[in-house]
Amino acid sequence: MIELLVSALVLASMYGLVAIGISLTWSSIGMLNLAQGFVFTAGGYGAYEFTQWMGKHQHVHTGNALMVGVVLVGMLTAALAGLLVGLLAFLPLHDRVNFPVRGLIATLAISVIGTQLFIILFGPQNKPLPQLFGVKRMHIGSHGIAYGQVGTIIVATLVMAIVTFWMRGSRRGLQMRAMMMNPMGANMVGVSVRTTGMVALAISGALSGLASVMLAQTFFVSPRSGVAPLTVGLIISLAGGLGSIPGTVAASVLLGLAEAATARYTKQSLVPFVQFGLVIAILAFRPRGLGGVLEDVRE
Repeated sequence: MIELLVSALVLASMYGLVAIGISLTWSSIGMLNLAQGFVFTAGGYGAYEFTQWMGKHQHVHTGNALMVGVVLVGMLTAALAGLLVGLLAFLPLHDRVNFPVRGLIATLAISVIGTQLFIILFGPQNKPLPQLFGVKRMHIGSHGIAYGQVGTIIVATLVMAIVTFWMRGSRRGLQMRAMMMNPMGANMVGVSVRTTGMVALAISGALSGLASVMLAQTFFVSPRSGVAPLTVGLIISLAGGLGSIPGTVAASVLLGLAEAATARYTKQSLVPFVQFGLVIAILAFRPRGLGGVLEDVRE
């Protein structure tokens, strides 16, 4: 049971980071970013290239410096990829008619083109990242929990807490919250849509980059490694309520637990059916999602 809960929390941590980024982008600038998978993959490849550089030029293959560097470089690369998406899909289109649809198509195109570029640049093979938290296991009774799982949960939780406090206490965070509640009113009192939107895209990119680095501890970096996190992130952000960080966190825990339990007690192939069934059930009883903040405020 303990191992199941830990696996669920690991999945919730990684998916929750991506889902919060998607939710922030949609609620602040009204763009559903289908290029979030591209951003996720960019963060993984950035971290991979950093590990290769450290091994070749600094002869560093393990240690705290490598761990911190991989996390920071992965987040930075993904944040830059998020800004690139903003330059291509947000700034040129945000004041056009039907911006949500135009942005949806533009980010989908970026995702498809980005995947092909990753295949050309890095090849179709999977790329490994080092075990940042080691390969040892801690024991609770008769149960063994990997250090990597514990580290993933702690790091993801800390980062999500920092983002939440930043949103509540900083000037830019308050501007983003104002954009979520009333974009037109926020613009009238001097909140820059362009600047706020680019900040939201950079933050969502950094969160996806962290998720990519953490996920690569179990799997690998590949040109299509962002497809599954994007899909799950989208349904989690819908189930949690677009614009609600607490709702998104709650939905990520529920879906993480559903995935872990389904994979453990039934078949891995049934996971998508259970996930989508759970989301449909949530939206049937609570159409605005578990948080339901955005629509309540705007109405």
